[in-house]
Amino acid sequence: MEHPRRAFLCAGLAVAGWPAWAQTDDKWGAQRGYPESRSSFERLPEFRVGNYSGGHERSIRHHVIRAGGVAAPWNETPVNDFHYRWAGWRKTPDQYLAQWPVTGLLIARDGNILFERYRFARQPSMRLQSWSMAKSVSSLLLGICLDRGLIASLDDPAARYVPELEGTLHGETTLRHLANMCSGADVVHQRDNATLYPGALLGRDPDIARTVKAWNQRGEPSGARFNYNELCPLALGMVMRRVTGGTMSTFAEQALWRPLGAEAPATWFTDARGAEFNCIGFAARLRDWARLGQLVAQRGRGPEGQAIVSEAWINECTSWGSGDAAVRYGWARPAVGYKALFWHSRADGSRPAMHGHHGQRVLVDMPTRTVLVQTAVDQQGLWEQELLDMFDAATRV
Repeated sequence: MEHPRRAFLCAGLAVAGWPAWAQTDDKWGAQRGYPESRSSFERLPEFRVGNYSGGHERSIRHHVIRAGGVAAPWNETPVNDFHYRWAGWRKTPDQYLAQWPVTGLLIARDGNILFERYRFARQPSMRLQSWSMAKSVSSLLLGICLDRGLIASLDDPAARYVPELEGTLHGETTLRHLANMCSGADVVHQRDNATLYPGALLGRDPDIARTVKAWNQRGEPSGARFNYNELCPLALGMVMRRVTGGTMSTFAEQALWRPLGAEAPATWFTDARGAEFNCIGFAARLRDWARLGQLVAQRGRGPEGQAIVSEAWINECTSWGSGDAAVRYGWARPAVGYKALFWHSRADGSRPAMHGHHGQRVLVDMPTRTVLVQTAVDQQGLWEQELLDMFDAATRV
């Protein structure tokens, strides 16, 4: 029989939201040196730390996006005694990190790093996996295509640029509805990824174009409802490769990564034909993720004040027009908005965010230009509201 005091303490921790992994031994593989698994895409928790910080690059096809010769500098100006309030407690970021399985946390503003930590033996030199934060990178590239006139209008159907999509569901869908996850396709994220991922990334002969063209069962009219899925960004990737005449990675290197002043190469997963699986699979150093967040915070301007992506596109991503009704704040999901592959936690569009599986986040506060980056290996527990409260406090320091 369990000791009464121990049972009481465990029950109290569970009520307080303390993560279950805190009660286990070596869930994340520390005693094995954070091993990688090359036999499957995602397996046991003990492989996540290693896989999410370089391991996947040794087992999945990818392109390399090279950095330029000179990185945009960061000033290290740590904030002393930074704290926030959570559930009545006065807490520090280090206390947050001690509780949740976070591999990296960085807070920055206007080129100044206010806080930076790595855990689970991760290092600043490691590329950290984004999962679906890659969708927001795709959004920035889509904006650059519009800025350069490679795409005439967000309200054009995809087939205008990719004729082989003519007569297909995704070809008939406008770029706006694809970017807003409103294609109308009969696809369920939790159910259908078991089919999508082998067909477009992980199978013996994965082919993104074949997968997108073949998915033609309609569940509702285009634009009617927010339905988060991988097919919408994959269709946008087909358009961007066609209008730029090359891979998304080559375009990202020339139009985004080097102008941004990234300090190190990034990588992006591909299918067997070299097409980016651009709904996920973009990996970069924590400081380079912060540079991407800073680009949004500065309304598209780079480290030298140059326009990398237009302010018009950043405004598009942070506002809702008549064609975006299904993804307005509170309509996409309760207390959440979505727009052009960015998430929103405020109705006025002032808090755009990149979200990824297992707790990957880039949060941006537009009024103060504050950026927070988190990489992690799990999303269970009550961490997310605490992270937002920490971010609120960071905007005031």
